Amino acid sequence: MTAWTADRIPDQRGRVAVVTGASSGLGLVTATELARHGAHVVLAVRNTTAGHDAARRIGGEVEVRELDLASLDSVREFAAKLAADLPALDLLVNNAGVVLLGPRRTSADGFELQLATNMLGHFALTGLLLDTLTAGKDARVVGLSSITHRNAHLDFDDLMTERDYRASPAYGRSKLATTVFGLELDRRLRAVGSPVRSVLAHPGLTRTNLTPRAWEHRGRLGTVVARVGLLATQSVEQGALPQLLAATGPDVVGGQFFGPTRLGETRGPVGEARLGREAVDPVVGRRLWRAAEQLTGVRYLGE
Repeated sequence: MTAWTADRIPDQRGRVAVVTGASSGLGLVTATELARHGAHVVLAVRNTTAGHDAARRIGGEVEVRELDLASLDSVREFAAKLAADLPALDLLVNNAGVVLLGPRRTSADGFELQLATNMLGHFALTGLLLDTLTAGKDARVVGLSSITHRNAHLDFDDLMTERDYRASPAYGRSKLATTVFGLELDRRLRAVGSPVRSVLAHPGLTRTNLTPRAWEHRGRLGTVVARVGLLATQSVEQGALPQLLAATGPDVVGGQFFGPTRLGETRGPVGEARLGREAVDPVVGRRLWRAAEQLTGVRYLGE
């Protein structure tokens, strides 16, 4: 079977897509390919200057809107304006994320920053845009997971990791939460007969700007570690293929999970990926959903 590439993306003309974190890395490649195939793409970015620079490079039908996923006020404002301006949304790619932030930091709402950005902000955004997505055609929500989710565990007594915080495990927990959310979203959409599909993807080990930034504060040793680590990674164009397949593949069904298929899913051709045991547990899914509703104040798709 021929490896799936971005050239196999179907015609996206007439479709409207929102890509969070679209000014660089995986988000930029995803937005670029969607626009190249005809979609109207909204670059949902925290830094609008970088967003406009990206839009000029992408070309096509692209617009820039400000969104800070670490602020629920920003998420609500973005969603309200988008829903008012667009009658329908066909694709929401929850791509934005932060990784390995060193000392513990919190969001504008007091949440641990990795969990806030990677999962809670996207949980709220998805709920606030669900009606607009329901009005779309072949509508999908694509969540960005990580292979680190398989070794993580959600402690519901300490979701904000206030005890014994370590950056790397906290990142893994945020990506486990992202994965659990995507699968629980799929269950709930199916339960109400919604036409919207929830799909997941992970990029394996990919050369983005996140890892070098994460090591910047660790001095010369951090610079060396980041550079050595980059040698083992694949290109960002290759790393974006799983989420592009999830977003556009004509045969994709809700609940599927895509990633690289070689060397422990760290690199290589895109295909279906392996989910961790905790990620697929519906009890964990229901519990995380209730916690996210309480934390964000955004409630949707009730049991």
